[in-house]
Amino acid sequence: MATATRFAQAFRTPDLRKKLLFTSVIIVVFRFGSALPAPGISAANVRYCSGLETSRGAAANIYAVLNIFSGNSLLHVTVFALGIMPYITASIIVQLLTQVIPRLQALKDQDRAGQAKITQYTRYLTVMLAVIVSAGYVQLARSGNLFPGTDCSAVSHPLIPHPTALTIATMMITMVAGTAVIMWMGELVTDRGIGNGMSVMIFTSVVAVVFGEGERIYLTRGIPMTLTAIAAVVAVIAVVVFIEQAQRRIPVQYAKRMTGRRVYGGATTYIPVKVNQAGVVPVIFASSLLAIPQLAASLLGNQDRPPGWVAWTDRYLVPSVHGLPAYYLAFFVLIVAFTYFYVSITFNPAEVAGNIRKYGGFVLGLRPGPPTASYLSYVLTRLTAAGAVYLAVIAMLPMVVLDMIGVGSQFLFSGVSLLIMVGVGLDTVKQIESQLQQLNYAGFLRQPAKPGGPAISAGPARAAGPGGELAGTPGGPAALTLS
Repeated sequence: MATATRFAQAFRTPDLRKKLLFTSVIIVVFRFGSALPAPGISAANVRYCSGLETSRGAAANIYAVLNIFSGNSLLHVTVFALGIMPYITASIIVQLLTQVIPRLQALKDQDRAGQAKITQYTRYLTVMLAVIVSAGYVQLARSGNLFPGTDCSAVSHPLIPHPTALTIATMMITMVAGTAVIMWMGELVTDRGIGNGMSVMIFTSVVAVVFGEGERIYLTRGIPMTLTAIAAVVAVIAVVVFIEQAQRRIPVQYAKRMTGRRVYGGATTYIPVKVNQAGVVPVIFASSLLAIPQLAASLLGNQDRPPGWVAWTDRYLVPSVHGLPAYYLAFFVLIVAFTYFYVSITFNPAEVAGNIRKYGGFVLGLRPGPPTASYLSYVLTRLTAAGAVYLAVIAMLPMVVLDMIGVGSQFLFSGVSLLIMVGVGLDTVKQIESQLQQLNYAGFLRQPAKPGGPAISAGPARAAGPGGELAGTPGGPAALTLS
């Protein structure tokens, strides 16, 4: 009810209404491109093959998880078939390289010019990855391996009836251009809309697939099983919302200082360290690594007489709760390892302790400098242990639970999609609330004080937002970014 009230207030505010409408238009264009067939394909054969895939169950296809991220366009061979994944992969790679390449680290430490340069490198890498992925994807569509286990092949119901060099090149150029357009629209949403543009794009894709999968359960299994699946998903979402909001608040005291004839500082605030400090990145890492052997088996393996490594991949690296638990064990270990690795490169306790000391602050009971850094590292290690286990369990729990109640093949609702939905939804609502508060404070401050009455002013910010910024007081220390 409160969220609905906030959205109603946002639509009554002209500036926010423009941003919400602009974001909605971009989403509509994005979904249109996700449904527009790529040039050179047979739309009738694609519908036939995707219908066979639907009858087998969504989880039967090894590309089903990637299909969720693309908004159901990957298995329908559309213009936006590659989706936003090349950009996400490029962003993660550039972020990792920033920690090991001094040149990129120097650009990161600069102001807007350095950040703009890193963004430009990310765009170039996105296009390169899109070219590579589109080449493999078109080859899968041409050979018929995009729908393994069906009678769709290069001869029977071919997805590309006339696979000439010109047709293949046109399809690749179109899909790479589609990825570039998605990247551009995401940046437009970030600049002129509400929320992070790339997050909004992938959130739209996930939601578009999830509702379709729920409808499929209803049509094939009836109302009781549909309600059971919805109850299981809602229960997991409640846990995710609770953990995503959880944080450890480390109190920080700032000493008073005089500038001229005025006294600043003396405030007590805190550093918010989230339990899930890494977000959804480790899960994407682990999913991508485990998908590589499956993709290689589809591209290089012989479907009639598969080699031994292809049979081993199909036996051990395909998720199935009724089969061998090797996939889930590897998934769990990779998520935990990537969580520690990613947090270690995004949160630097020594840097945070140095910033606190620079602005005259200290953690209560600790001396500034190395003792504060050691304490922050100790707290971060303990929280990361809980956050890593939480990420691994949430990533696997929906798949296992839905498979146990018998709808896993019809309803591919992975923990990755759940984390994206909840995280982006919470972040968007918080941004709307933040902008509403800013507008309310602006109108409050413009009210003239009554004659003889006390001056009207807004109090200093005392808490930090979910993005990991430590807010100071007017005239006090600047925001300390933890990421």
